[in-house]
Amino acid sequence: MKRTIRIATRAIILHNDRLLLVNAWKGRSDLWCAPGGGAELHSSLPDNLIREVMEETGLTVRVGAPCLINEFHDPHGDFHQTDIYFRCEITAGEIDDNWIDPEGIVTRRKWATRDEVRRLRVKPDSLAAVAWGEVGAITYDPLEPIVR
Repeated sequence: MKRTIRIATRAIILHNDRLLLVNAWKGRSDLWCAPGGGAELHSSLPDNLIREVMEETGLTVRVGAPCLINEFHDPHGDFHQTDIYFRCEITAGEIDDNWIDPEGIVTRRKWATRDEVRRLRVKPDSLAAVAWGEVGAITYDPLEPIVR
């Protein structure tokens, strides 16, 4: 069976100069990423992102402009994903440690300063530069090997 490229959306959410991060792999890694996930058929990318952010964080967001396209893959397997990052603004809710992701993937959330992001294992490599970068600019981050 021929595999296709998976499309996902992710949210760049800055609040009080802190970036919202979620765990990337449930209980299997110290890797952090921006909230979001796989796009569903017949739903716009922003609508997919609103759903994913709510599932993973309990937050309601307004989706703004795209700011990063990142591709990653398993060079030794058949996984290839393209993430489209959008700048988002919180419109309702707050981070609650007791929030439960209905899909059971995200179990940890944190607000991190730019300095803290530098000390964490975060993907993609360009996440901090994009989050605190020039608003309105879009970055393309070519094929990164998947990290677990």
